[in-house]
Order: sequence, then C-alpha cells, then structure tokens
Amino acid sequence: MKAFVFPGQGAQFVGMGKDLYDNNPMAKDLFEKANDILGYRITDIMFEGTDEDLRQTKVTQPAVFLHSVISALCMGDEFNPDMTAGHSLGEFSALVAAGALSFEDGLKLVYARAMAMQKACEAAPSTMAAIVGLPDEKVEEVCAQISTDDNVVVPANYNCPGQLVISGNVDAINAACEQLKEAGAKRALPLKVGGAFHSPLMQPAKDELQAAIESTVFNTPKCPIYQNVDGKPHTEPAEIKANLIAQLTSSVRWTQCVQNMIADGADNFTECGPGKALRGMIARIDKTVATQGIA
Repeated sequence: MKAFVFPGQGAQFVGMGKDLYDNNPMAKDLFEKANDILGYRITDIMFEGTDEDLRQTKVTQPAVFLHSVISALCMGDEFNPDMTAGHSLGEFSALVAAGALSFEDGLKLVYARAMAMQKACEAAPSTMAAIVGLPDEKVEEVCAQISTDDNVVVPANYNCPGQLVISGNVDAINAACEQLKEAGAKRALPLKVGGAFHSPLMQPAKDELQAAIESTVFNTPKCPIYQNVDGKPHTEPAEIKANLIAQLTSSVRWTQCVQNMIADGADNFTECGPGKALRGMIARIDKTVATQGIA
C-alpha cells in the first residue's frame, strides 16, 4: 500500500519550487494563485530570497506548504495514496492533497497558523533542542523533573527511535540539555527555530487558530490521514479539525504515525516537498519499507 508524507518547517531551502514553477503550467498557476491570496509574492522569497528571509515562520510555513502540495497535485493520477500523513505543518499539506481542504483554505489556514505562532514566539524567549541517542522514556523523565508552570520543557517531536525534540523556555531547555548529556545523550543540540513549537507556550496561537479552523469547511478525505496528536488514522472532518487544533500544543507523534501506517499495510512511502528528512526518519523506524521523494 502507498503512503504519501509531507514535511514540516525546517525543510525549506532557497530555490525551492522553482523547477516546478518554470516547467509545469499547473504549478505556475497555483503559485500565482498563492501570491494573490497572500497579498505578496512569496515565490520571489522562495526562489531568490535569502536564507534569513525564508527562515521567518510567517514565510517558512506557507513556502513549505506550497512546495509540498503543488508537488503532489502536479503528479496527477500518480498521486494515488492509500493513506497520508504530515509532520507538524505537513499535516495541512496532507489534508489538502487528500481533498479534506481546498488549496485556498489550506493556504489561508497555514498563513494564519504561521502568523499566530510568530506572535507566540515573540511573547517569550523559547526554543527547541534535538536529543539523540536516548530512549524516549528517559527524555520524558528529565523533562518532567525540570518543567514548571513558569519554566516549561516538554517532549515535542517523536521523530524516530533515538531522536526526540524537546521544546520550551530557553532556561529549561538549557537545563534539560545538560542533564540529558550527563544521562548519555550522544547529542543535545539547540535548534535554530523561532520558539517553542508543540508546547504549552503555543497556547495563544492555538486559541487564535481555533477560530479559523472551526469556521473553515473540511471535507471527508479520499483516504485516511494519520494525525500527529495520536498517530492514528482519521477520516471524520470533525475529528480532523479537533486534532488539528490540539496539534499546536501537543507532541508530534511521528514515530507512532509511521508505525501505525506500516501496521495497516503501508510498504511504500513517498515524501512530497522539500528535503529528505522524513525519508531518513522512516528508514530509522523501519528499514524494510521503500521510500522515495517527489519535489
């Protein structure tokens, strides 16, 4: 069975999507429609901007979404998923590609999400760090010992066995990194991100995005979407909406998504969009499944 997966923030690079724009009329039309919806030429930043310009959350999220969704839609009949999933932001791409959201509504929600998250990031000094080489349970234990209401650190992204990203206030992240290195982590690496995604510090963004999601029409997708909050397949629009709202302050259970997709029959994964990060994670979760990319 075929699974199609969609990357999240961090996969972006200058020049992303330019080949599609130059060589595929459908892609060019969709990119130009996106420029009109956003009210600025995001394609100029994607194709010719600086890394710094592209790294702004309000630019990164719609840019990765556009590259991912347009890559999938331009496949035509070759985009024939039995199931889909997306990592964090990529869940919106998966929903549009599977027909649960229109292209226009998906882009508007992604932009609203990006702007809300940018504001939440600016409200408190916060960050994320990648922890490599420890069992998830040990990372969870250290986070629970350190985290307080005023100094938060929580597991954020369960990427694959031995790789878990933590998220929270800067002081709590630094303290957790020190303890996790002492506990035997191969690496405890602070990430160059704008804030504490998938943590309680995103609550203001969640409140803002909830109204936008609740007022948007969601359709029944053409295949199950394995959602980040629980790693399980969903097709019911009301459930999909609730999970999408919860996602901003919940952990991304990517390992569980992939494991459940494989348990349900997926043996071939196609990553749609920029980068190769998801293929690397999937290979570390299960080396027996085939992976490839479409960009």
